[in-house]
Amino acid sequence: MNKALVVILAAVMLDAIGIGLIFPILPALLRDVGHTDDISILLGIMLALYSACQFLFSPILGVLSDRFGRRPILLLSLAGAAIDYLVMAFAPHLWLLVIGRAIAGVTSANMAVATAYITDITPEEQRAQHFGLFHAMFGVGFIIGPVLGGILGDWWLRAPFIAAAVLNAINFALALFVLPESRPGKRDAAFSWDALNPFKPLAWAFNFKALIPLMAIFLIMNLVGTVYGTTWAQFSEDQFGFSGLSIGLSLGAFGVFHALAQAFLTGPAVARLGERWALIVGMGFEVGAMLTLVFAGHGWLLFAMAPIFALGGIGMPALQSLTTRQVDADRQGQLQGVLASIVSLASVFGPLLFSAIYAQVRLDWPGLIWLVAIGIYLLALPLMATVRPGAPLSSKPAE
Repeated sequence: MNKALVVILAAVMLDAIGIGLIFPILPALLRDVGHTDDISILLGIMLALYSACQFLFSPILGVLSDRFGRRPILLLSLAGAAIDYLVMAFAPHLWLLVIGRAIAGVTSANMAVATAYITDITPEEQRAQHFGLFHAMFGVGFIIGPVLGGILGDWWLRAPFIAAAVLNAINFALALFVLPESRPGKRDAAFSWDALNPFKPLAWAFNFKALIPLMAIFLIMNLVGTVYGTTWAQFSEDQFGFSGLSIGLSLGAFGVFHALAQAFLTGPAVARLGERWALIVGMGFEVGAMLTLVFAGHGWLLFAMAPIFALGGIGMPALQSLTTRQVDADRQGQLQGVLASIVSLASVFGPLLFSAIYAQVRLDWPGLIWLVAIGIYLLALPLMATVRPGAPLSSKPAE
């Protein structure tokens, strides 16, 4: 493995740790700064704003990196992230935290530049392997981050932001002193405003009727997936009185089992059951785990349910595999762009939806949020009846 790949993977892991550090303490910080306990909707807005900025600025940073080179854009975004987290660590007002979270979303769009960097330095036949490492490092970072954030947050509520600033500063130093440029910029390259339109891939996909139910299922699953990041910390506090450390450990356990299931169980499950049934079985496990939390009375159930939630994780890779069968080889890149757009849109609207609902149910029955999520999840079942594995779509969309 070459040095540049090691450095960029290390940077990805540090970036994920920095993002994950904030999750266990964000509700407590909003209560502290806002001097109110009613922060559910504000939390949803902050999470949605982060995702919206990431969605809108990913293509912009990608285009800028094509024009000016990968390294300068990475350096600029990492320096901006370090400064932003430092400002958020000492922000005395809610509006500063909201603006800071939006800026964090902009700078986190550097993942588009990181993936472009990996593409630059990797031979085509090794790209799948290296992108697998990319996702693995991001997953490892997202496991470490919440646990570390919970520990630091119990010590001092602002400490995770300072730690995130330090991690981004380390990332900046790695990029500045160790990371070589992978692709010099081409300032005279042709430019089209369409390249900055994050909605363009969706317009292409809607021309294919066979993709529409699969995209709808993908949207539903990703929308429901946002309920964890939006309400897990608040639910843990409201229902079980969890500390920051306990929240971080529960998120870490969730991440560990989820990663193991996706790495080692998805392949055998698909081989034995086929993609459609692997998807249905995965959905069944996740619905069962959420149903347990509806009536959960003890905090240890959050840890006990982690392996069951993880078994639900086999559904998403099975769905992605099933979706790729609908498109020929020449259109796989466009398809992945569509799926990435759907994930981003779900990450924008999901937190707004679930935070608004949780604000209404948290005082009377916090567990009701999981019943709502199950109800949305079940909307995917009728769509499953319309999905059939078939030959890849033709090179032209249906009229």
